[in-house]
Amino acid sequence: MKKIIRAACLSLAILLAGYSLWLNPLGDTSGASVEPLHISSKDQGQDFHVMALGPGLNNLSPSDEFSTYQWGLKNDGEFRLIELVQKFKYVDNLYSEVNNGGNLSIPKPGPGNYESKVTHAVSGIDINIQPAWSLYDQAQSKRSVIVAIIDTGIDINHQELRNAIWTNPGEIDGDGIDNDGNGYVDDIHGWNFYSNNNKVFCGSEDSHGTHAAGTISASRGSYGIAGITDNNYVKIMPLKALGGKEGVGSPDAVIKAIKYAEEKGASICNLSMGTTGYSEELAQTMKNSHMLFVVSCGNGGVSGLGYNTDVYPVYPASLPYDNIISVANILFDGTLSKDSNYGAASVDIAAPGTYILSTIPDNSYGYMSGTSMAAPMVTGVAAMLYSYRTDISLTDVKTIILNSSRKLDTLSGKVVSGGLLDAYSALNWH
Repeated sequence: MKKIIRAACLSLAILLAGYSLWLNPLGDTSGASVEPLHISSKDQGQDFHVMALGPGLNNLSPSDEFSTYQWGLKNDGEFRLIELVQKFKYVDNLYSEVNNGGNLSIPKPGPGNYESKVTHAVSGIDINIQPAWSLYDQAQSKRSVIVAIIDTGIDINHQELRNAIWTNPGEIDGDGIDNDGNGYVDDIHGWNFYSNNNKVFCGSEDSHGTHAAGTISASRGSYGIAGITDNNYVKIMPLKALGGKEGVGSPDAVIKAIKYAEEKGASICNLSMGTTGYSEELAQTMKNSHMLFVVSCGNGGVSGLGYNTDVYPVYPASLPYDNIISVANILFDGTLSKDSNYGAASVDIAAPGTYILSTIPDNSYGYMSGTSMAAPMVTGVAAMLYSYRTDISLTDVKTIILNSSRKLDTLSGKVVSGGLLDAYSALNWH
């Protein structure tokens, strides 16, 4: 019976394609849905946009109530995507029934113009996290890692994230003084480069950044979902550079955030954003940084279909630097999502990014889809690997993640590695 109920609930969620499903861990489900954040880059200009369009029965993490819906971490092939597809193009706008004095008119088309398209999950299309957790938890020595999330803001008081948030050791909370002399007053948990203040969470507009943070570092075994990393060792540095309803920000804000992150000790930086506009200053800032950048490669154009970024670059994912990992979005059947960009030379690896359940503001949870969701999967594994393997460099992290990826025919010629992110293989790679 539990299997039937679970499948029914998921079918409902999937039918709400293009929307986020909001869940409350206390069982208070409002049923509200919101328009997901999405990329809307234009050819002109350099504004950055977030790159989001928006369950296994052998429980991934029994103490986490909603972990059975985290197919990207454990996929048992027990669910499916149902879409209504229009069979024929409507032309009834050419004719309309009007009251014309009883004269005969052409009738409108009848029912039956839609058919169901079903995409079935394939068991094992996930990041293989459970054996990786076992390896990591048994390690005697682990490195502390700071991950900068440059995005919209992050709900730092979410129950899943409270233990994961970085605290600036050189600053005294609330005294109105720039104690560490870095030019930012009371930057206790990062900085808001969008509004130039220390408010790293501004409400519902920060769902996108909060979602990324949950994928990387939600408390495993405590509440609703399981994050990839152990947040006792991996800390999240919230850096808000995007804002407003559309999740938009300037290259200047992103550049300042990158410099802040590096100065404050971040090793890895998640950038679930992009633009078709090129910024030389941003390119040089990233090239000269000592951090490893994990970047979403984009969700196609106005057609809703992904395109080849070898031909039509998206920045910063398409920058040709050794410290950048560009990430595509794989569907739970092992194929690239139709809206994911790709590139045999410019996109490095694929990771789960469609209907990803993670944290959203106010102690809630929601589905989001897009390369924005795939990038934090890679960021989480990169941070886990760097913490676990104290003998390797950040350059090694990229090499290992690409070489240890699980090769799939569907990804051959689509991404550099030809493979899907594999956490266990990465940690076990020699």
